[in-house]
Amino acid sequence: MPTAVELAEQFQVSLVGEASLVFNGLAPLEHAKSNQISFLSNPLYRHQASDSAAGALILSQTDLEFLQSKSDAHLAGRVYFVSKNPYATFARMAQYFAKQSAPAYLPGIHPSAVIDPSVSIPSSCHIGPFVQIGPGVKLGERVCILGNATVARNSVIASDTLIYPSVSIYGGTQIGERCIIHSGAIIGADGFGFAPDFSATGGEWVKIPQTGNVVIGDDVEIGASTTIDRGAMSDTVIGAGSKIDNQVQIAHNVIIGKCCVIAGCAAISGSTKIGNFCIIGGAANFAGHLTIADRTTVSGNTSIIRSINEPGQHYTGVYPSMLHAAWEKNAAILRGLDKIRQRLRLLDKNKSSEP
Repeated sequence: MPTAVELAEQFQVSLVGEASLVFNGLAPLEHAKSNQISFLSNPLYRHQASDSAAGALILSQTDLEFLQSKSDAHLAGRVYFVSKNPYATFARMAQYFAKQSAPAYLPGIHPSAVIDPSVSIPSSCHIGPFVQIGPGVKLGERVCILGNATVARNSVIASDTLIYPSVSIYGGTQIGERCIIHSGAIIGADGFGFAPDFSATGGEWVKIPQTGNVVIGDDVEIGASTTIDRGAMSDTVIGAGSKIDNQVQIAHNVIIGKCCVIAGCAAISGSTKIGNFCIIGGAANFAGHLTIADRTTVSGNTSIIRSINEPGQHYTGVYPSMLHAAWEKNAAILRGLDKIRQRLRLLDKNKSSEP
């Protein structure tokens, strides 16, 4: 287990307290023990941090000064990791401790895996049971593909990427380094493209072949049961460092910028372009063929039907919940707004015509 000074050096934070103390993991403020580390990133929890039994705290200089102003004896004996961004430092430390207890995927190919003879698997890769790998697939070093996953022809998966069980990767998909794709995700299915051809006597929806691919940058994480459709003719692109939650739908030819976060059940229609560092809340939805500026934040359940051109804006289009009876009254008023508007226009017209 690492000492306090080793952690401080590794994560480039200032250390206040006994350098030789050893810690075995992280825990919330209310549950942490003397051999565990917790964190404080919101001043609202200062008093909870003061009462916590945690042996170490990750916090800002301002919060440290607040706690040091207290006279409690156990605060003086605690270790403090002083960071400019305590939450990010906590996340990196949590990654470190998680790796210590994570299952080790030893290199090798399970005998039940079905791999096309044209594919050369690096000796550092782990290929789990019942994995299927098609012709022309290229894998980087230390790629882990777990049970029942499918990687179709001519796909490329770069080094240190982890594919969880039952992921389906369609042909031609390109996945960058250090990506994580969770169970049930489907990458590269056909986009929803159909041309209407109808007349008075009938007709059909004519399928448009989806001949583009999906290109995923480095350090992308894709949640369980998320679907990312292949492009119709050009590619669907997910920028490096972006994080996508469970059950998100990304349609054909969408471009997601770098370091975006998209929460669960969001849906992005075809050919929409999302800028860099955007934050998209759960169940938000986007009409097609839009452009969204960098650093845009969209609250959950918000519908975006027009392009957003000014960077750094926050959009919300959700009514808070209310009692059903109150909602019915408001809905009745909304239904009558057009009639009210017409009456106001008529009144204004009559007023302006008066001598």
